[in-house]
Amino acid sequence: MEYKDYYQTLGVEKSASADDIKKAYRKLVRKFHPDVSKATDAEKKTKELNEAYEVLGDAEKRAAYDELGRGHRPGQPFQPPPDWGSAYDFGAGGGGADDFFSDLFAHAGRRGGQRGAGAQFKMRGDDIHASISIPLQDAYHGASRTITLRVPERDAQGRVVTRDRSLSVNIPKGVTPGQQLRLAGQGHPGINGGAAGDLFLEVELQPDPRYRVEGRDVYENVPVAPWEAALGAQIDVPTPSGQVQVTVPAGSQPGRKLRLKGRGIPGHPPGDLYLILDLVLPPANDERARELYQKMAREMAFNPRAGIGV
Repeated sequence: MEYKDYYQTLGVEKSASADDIKKAYRKLVRKFHPDVSKATDAEKKTKELNEAYEVLGDAEKRAAYDELGRGHRPGQPFQPPPDWGSAYDFGAGGGGADDFFSDLFAHAGRRGGQRGAGAQFKMRGDDIHASISIPLQDAYHGASRTITLRVPERDAQGRVVTRDRSLSVNIPKGVTPGQQLRLAGQGHPGINGGAAGDLFLEVELQPDPRYRVEGRDVYENVPVAPWEAALGAQIDVPTPSGQVQVTVPAGSQPGRKLRLKGRGIPGHPPGDLYLILDLVLPPANDERARELYQKMAREMAFNPRAGIGV
């Protein structure tokens, strides 16, 4: 028989850890599995990967293989020493004539319940990552949304195909930008009967010129008239959690922040809502409005640039 280098098959060093070997196997078998690969030798390659992992993925079999393999290169004629396998009890495991490790143990009995070389492994499907865009009100109150994704599925023949899938998504109250929502079992299908992966949806907030969000705190621009800012006023303000009545302190300047504690995005603790006063001047678009502005200019003697030395 010819010597097979299972480390070379999986693309790992002989010093690789068990975890590294497992990761390499999972990556390659996904790439070459006949259900997903278009390569003409996909089935043969997958069998070689299964055979290599059946040995290197088992600590005792790996130790026996390493003992045999010292000084040998792939393709070299190989003959195991007489009775070399008497200390091992792996069995042939039903492998074919091209199954190197199975041939070596063809004379030995099988240890109960172990799978033979070349056996297929169940493998969990990959997770899918996508995003979902919601209005700020959904973060305050929660919601149920239906989304459509193009995702891989297996048809009746077990082949992987891409289809549109509609999914109902529950938006929890208090969700924040960047948070991920997990939909179990809605990712890529598994291999050889393995469980499907999960779908992770990253929450994004739809742009809204009225609001700015930082963590759970929300900032809202609120237009006020000059007399409301100068004299003080009670004004009604629409917010993501509903309309509220707010006191504008007399003498407020543009850009002043009014904090409404606990009225940000819900949570433990909830965020705050900051109302930023935005002074809006009435237009001087008729004679009466112009007269009022002219009277203010004459009687108030107000210089807005006095503070900068003008």
